[in-house]
Amino acid sequence: MVIGLKSCRCLKTHRVLQHLRYIYASSSYVPSVQNAPFNEVYSCNKRIQELGKQGRLEDARKLFDEMFYKDSGTWNSMINGYVQTGRINEARSLFDSCVIKNVRTWTSIVTAYAKYGMIYEARKLFDEMPERNVVSWNAMINGYVQNRDLVSARCLFDEMPEREVSSWNTLITGYTHSSQMNEASELFEKMEDRNLVTWMVMISGYVHVGDCQKGWELFVKMHYDGVLPDQSVFVVSLSAITGLNDPELIERLRTLTIKTSYEEDVVVGTAILNAYTRTGKLNSAFKFFETMPERNEYSWTTIISAFSRDGRLEDAIALYDRVSEHSVASQTAMLSAYAQNGRVYEARLLFDVIPNPNVITWNAMIAGYAQNGMFKEASNMFIRMPVQNTESWAALISAFAQKGQSEEALLLLSELHRSGMVPSHSCFTSALLACANLGALEKGRQLHTLTVKAGCQFNPHVGNGLISMYAKCRNMENVSQVFKTMRTKDIVSWNSLISGLSQNYMLDDARRCFEKMPKRDVVSWTSMISAYAQAGHGDLALQLFLDMLASGIKPNSSTVTGLLVTCGTFGATKLGRQIHNLIFKLGLDIDTFVGNSLITMYFKCGCKDGFWVFEEMDERDIVTWNALLIGCAQNGFGMDTLEIFEQMKAGGVRPDQASFLGVLFACSHAGLIDEGRFHFNSMKVDYGIMPNEGHYACMVDLLGRAGHLHEAEVLIEDMPIEPDSVVWAALLGACRIHRNVELGRRVAERLFQTEPHKSGNYILLSNIYASLGMWGEVKKVRMLMKDRGVTKEPGISWIQTKNKLLSFSNGDKTHDQIQEVYKTLKEFRGRLREAGYVPDTNFVLHDVEEEQKEDTLLYHSEKLAIAYGLLNSPHGTPIQIMKNLRICGDCHCFTKFLSKVTQREIVIRDGKRFHHFQDGLCSCGDYW
Repeated sequence: MVIGLKSCRCLKTHRVLQHLRYIYASSSYVPSVQNAPFNEVYSCNKRIQELGKQGRLEDARKLFDEMFYKDSGTWNSMINGYVQTGRINEARSLFDSCVIKNVRTWTSIVTAYAKYGMIYEARKLFDEMPERNVVSWNAMINGYVQNRDLVSARCLFDEMPEREVSSWNTLITGYTHSSQMNEASELFEKMEDRNLVTWMVMISGYVHVGDCQKGWELFVKMHYDGVLPDQSVFVVSLSAITGLNDPELIERLRTLTIKTSYEEDVVVGTAILNAYTRTGKLNSAFKFFETMPERNEYSWTTIISAFSRDGRLEDAIALYDRVSEHSVASQTAMLSAYAQNGRVYEARLLFDVIPNPNVITWNAMIAGYAQNGMFKEASNMFIRMPVQNTESWAALISAFAQKGQSEEALLLLSELHRSGMVPSHSCFTSALLACANLGALEKGRQLHTLTVKAGCQFNPHVGNGLISMYAKCRNMENVSQVFKTMRTKDIVSWNSLISGLSQNYMLDDARRCFEKMPKRDVVSWTSMISAYAQAGHGDLALQLFLDMLASGIKPNSSTVTGLLVTCGTFGATKLGRQIHNLIFKLGLDIDTFVGNSLITMYFKCGCKDGFWVFEEMDERDIVTWNALLIGCAQNGFGMDTLEIFEQMKAGGVRPDQASFLGVLFACSHAGLIDEGRFHFNSMKVDYGIMPNEGHYACMVDLLGRAGHLHEAEVLIEDMPIEPDSVVWAALLGACRIHRNVELGRRVAERLFQTEPHKSGNYILLSNIYASLGMWGEVKKVRMLMKDRGVTKEPGISWIQTKNKLLSFSNGDKTHDQIQEVYKTLKEFRGRLREAGYVPDTNFVLHDVEEEQKEDTLLYHSEKLAIAYGLLNSPHGTPIQIMKNLRICGDCHCFTKFLSKVTQREIVIRDGKRFHHFQDGLCSCGDYW
């Protein structure tokens, strides 16, 4: 019996060996047959693993089924093959039939369920495990982390009987990916043993949430702890430096890479190169690039893209031509460079010669079309894509949103959502921008809900987008709620909150948030300075600017342009010049945006230095020319405006709507009727630009002032668009000049319906009646204003002396020097009478005695401000006044005579334009 049994076993072993030899006959691998059957089982297990990795599961299963002897490794190999290819049901079926399960077998199925989102099934199986090791616990925790259930992951982590470094790293990674850096930091501090992965995950987490300062500080701590960085740590630390925009830190890190022999590592070298380019050190980047001992395709694409972003396209092309063998990556970089610089045709030519463009290349071409406003081409390219990913959608959605095509951007997001793909963070932030542009609060709320479902609501970029969207939609309650619930508030979050509060006129709240900020950057300061400037608090804006300089923060172009707007608004020429000097010291004078703001500021201050700034600018855009045109027009330089317009066209700059608005404004205020008609027709016929309400208002004003009231009325009636109140008010103003009661009454009645609470319309009609002595009608208008609760805007004039801005109202008696001011005016009235001045009492709109009318005229706000200026400024220096309303005819005449008698230049900026008085003449030619 014993001999027979032994013979039987040998026969079976022989059959197994024969079968194995048959299986491997067609394979290049022939396993050894020594020590059968265990050596053959090992070989079979290895073959099953290989077939599984190749996706040949049927061949693997055939070998599995024909194996006479199977150990736990056999079962695990076959189960893992199913798991790796997503065939979970077959893996589970095999698991259930396995009679020799071990911890690894159980862990494989738990991992599979967790990987494919079946977290409930994973946990159920985990709880049924007869025994667990640390790998099993890690698998279940990792499953929770992958499915964004960090609460359950933490509970399981706390229950672990023993932990290894990977256990801690898994949970820390989950927290960092969810932007929960406080929780990640808490675990990090509790760890007794850390490895390089731990440090890399934590530094990367801080970079991810935008707190690059903490990321860098953690790297420094790691270095002081004696831990030598590896390739991954160097790369992520360079990302932190890039976020800090501190080139000096790059040099410090380079020293360490040299000591650790990592600078010659191509991956680390490319990261250093990228850090240089992203911190504005393009020359240093190029110098480093030239010394790199090894370069890969990413090194080339990094430097090519950097030159392109800096506007140095020819240098980018020269570098591209040096690439020995063009990869898809380098071709894509060059394609993007062409598109970013407006050369879309060359970009498309390059795209068409790429044999197998990848999805990144397709996305670059789509973005290129969209960035250049070629939305039809971008959409066609998108449809043609063989495979679209979320970045494809994001490129198109972002371009539409950035270019103001907000409705289209939101429609694209809806299509993306319907396709079953989960929108990326970039898709959400672009769509939120579109909602903000449209003021679409309800759609914004729906997006907010979708971000929660997608688990993106805690991403700092999405959170900042939500803050901006709710702020633009004037829903401050949700702004506060989003900010409070953000797990990580980076500096952008604080800046978004301050900007939102400022936009909604909550300046005190904005300032309190600004003071609470843990750290401020130039954007923080600029946001607050701009908020004060736009609200008319120029003194607070200036003081904050000085505080900013004292804190060591260097202003940028946005900072100084915000201050220049303030100077222009208040006519603060002296302060504007001081800021101009600072601009030179900061090296911002070459910035076109800053140059444009300087031109506008000087002209708004009534200063001709705007011409000088224009001449000194190396680069000019359409905004530059328009700033010059509008500035000339506002200052009454009508013929200069027309000459500049011709220069602009001769230089190849195509005029736009703003250009023609400046030209027509100049014609209107200089009485250039024929020129105005010509340019109004030219914009339609020669340039295909349809006039808007502003252009029509200028033409009505031009015709009306010249006395062509009927032609002006016909022009309004024939408008292809609905005339707004500005157009009708221009006609009413002309009726006042020419005392046309009948037309004035009709126009006023129309304005009373559209703007029942605007006092200016009532005042204009009342002035028409008063100029004709129709005091009964004047009384009716005043009663109508009273019944409707309309109050007249008081005339106020401002003058700046000795860095103080003082205001005067009509008949003002509140100033310390008011008695001296009154005395000065009376003295000058006598002297001016001798020179030929006669008070024009027609501008006193009350039925009172002539002497009383003359006294009333004498104490108009602009006369009070001028007298104050004469008393408090050196003899011969110019006097500059600002007034909220249009200067009256008597004040205009009085100031002309005063400029001659005092030999002073007097500049008055009223509610319509500038008047430059000198030697008894005004720049407006008495036509205003």
